Amino acid sequence: MCGIVGYTGPREAGPILIEGLKRLEYRGYDSAGIALVDDQGDLFVEKRAGKLANLETAIADRTPHAAIGLAHTRWATHGRPNDLNAHPHVDCTGDVTVIHNGIIENFRELRDGLEARGHELTSETDTEAIAHLIEEAYSGDIADATRDALRKVDGAYALAVMHRAERDRLVGARMNVPLVVGVADGETFLASDVAAILAHTDQVIFLEEGDVADLRPSGVVITDVTGAPRHRAVTTITWSPELAEKGGHAHFMIKEIQEQPEALRQSIAGRVSRDDRIRVEELDGMSDAIRAATRIELVACGTAYYASLVGAAAFQDWTGLPARATVGSEFRYSPPPLDANTLVIAVTQSGETADTIAPTRLARERGCPVVAVTNTVGSAITREADAVLFLQAGPEIAVAASKTFVTQVTTLIVLAAAIAKLRGMMGLEQEAEIAAALRGLPDAAQRAIDAAGGSPELARRYVNSRGFMFVGRGYGYPAALEGALKLKEISYIHAEGYPAGELKHGPISLLDAECPLVAVATRSSVYDKVISNVMEGRARDARVIAVATEGDEQIERFADEVCWVPDTHEALTPVLAVIPLQLLAYHTAVARGTDVDQPRNLAKSVTVE
Repeated sequence: MCGIVGYTGPREAGPILIEGLKRLEYRGYDSAGIALVDDQGDLFVEKRAGKLANLETAIADRTPHAAIGLAHTRWATHGRPNDLNAHPHVDCTGDVTVIHNGIIENFRELRDGLEARGHELTSETDTEAIAHLIEEAYSGDIADATRDALRKVDGAYALAVMHRAERDRLVGARMNVPLVVGVADGETFLASDVAAILAHTDQVIFLEEGDVADLRPSGVVITDVTGAPRHRAVTTITWSPELAEKGGHAHFMIKEIQEQPEALRQSIAGRVSRDDRIRVEELDGMSDAIRAATRIELVACGTAYYASLVGAAAFQDWTGLPARATVGSEFRYSPPPLDANTLVIAVTQSGETADTIAPTRLARERGCPVVAVTNTVGSAITREADAVLFLQAGPEIAVAASKTFVTQVTTLIVLAAAIAKLRGMMGLEQEAEIAAALRGLPDAAQRAIDAAGGSPELARRYVNSRGFMFVGRGYGYPAALEGALKLKEISYIHAEGYPAGELKHGPISLLDAECPLVAVATRSSVYDKVISNVMEGRARDARVIAVATEGDEQIERFADEVCWVPDTHEALTPVLAVIPLQLLAYHTAVARGTDVDQPRNLAKSVTVE
């Protein structure tokens, strides 16, 4: 996610803000900016695309003396990563300054209304609309104006606001995006992450949903958006600044596993409405090509390929078109028939994966319409596509993917439903069923994480196993593949992922008391078949670890260990089923003492074939 830092107090704000941004660089970003109000009440704003060093160079020897300011590192969602779209954003008068993490779902409606009322918006971002809403509401109290503006906003946000006429006052607000307040003697801080301010104070208030914080050097007052007071406790942080970059976790991977509910919430924002409708605006220019398609080809590598297997199944089930996922590195060397009626969907976390970009270019050369699904704004894959769907998962630092897998699956399910609607193959009732399941997914993912509290003990029981066999059927099969990949990536234990029905055709010879069988046995149309395959393994003395749906009353008769996940739509089961498998892999790696975040021989983005 983007980074926010704010300060008001007796010290020079500029160095504190820049230092805070440096503490947040690990999060990933594509631009940076700073706003300060100097002693004369003048507003200084500077922002630069690229690395923080570009901003530092731009303000060197010209940073004004200021005791209040805010700063930001941006991970682009709405608008290209450039100087203009970088934060902070300013209103028409030049008095109000805003920085923002998250997505404003109704920003188009807000922008249209603002422009109709005479406001001039200069960027492509959703954030700028907030500055102008606050401008309209301002009558001498920046906190009141912010609350007024937020009552018009739908979406997720962590917000920092400053008015140059109120030179000791910052306002922060949170809805579904993290934001913390730091308090110290005669000064206060605002940040998206404790890491940014821990060098200055260990006294922190974690804001909660709907909170609006009014910061002055003397302290903070917290209300809701109506102005009603809220009390929030001050927490003493015991982490070091270095550990705080990981949110108090030992590794980025476990932090990112814990971030999956929020990543899922962001991934459906603006695409799944409260009235259970699915809308993908990115496809608006491709309607004719989608209706004319006769086949769908998904191309991806590694974890993205496993997510694409889920997507291919949903596309075929819902659109009636043949749909297939192919490993990117193999696609060009035995390509399927490609023409203007072949819809190609390229899936890549980084957007720079050479083995995915090359077949995507081949598809374009053959006249195929192309949709890209990626997490990275401005990446190479976006230049090869007719439409781009961003995961909106925020930066992922650990090499082994976690939140990008679940958001890839989720985004592909949304895309499959949208295409089925465009082709007239999905009615309102089915759309509403899928949309409701998507909206419930973030909370269900949190329940799956909470239910996996015994993962460290489970990992310790099986850490000395010779190997693992992961199995699943239908939508559970890609989850089994991803679970096996996670385990071997970070723990260096050999693991295989197989269709459960294939056990008896060879792999069953590996099963014994030293090779556990991990079965994705969630509620599905093939549940009974999975159980039959599990029994085949159990008959060979293999210990069985099952991922099962809450309320399954018979699974404990067939499994030695059960990892419970909430019920959901069958096509979305991989999102929940993979969570206990991620945690099993993580804790096994920790028990073995391997480098969890940077496993040997692996890189986050593979830019060579």
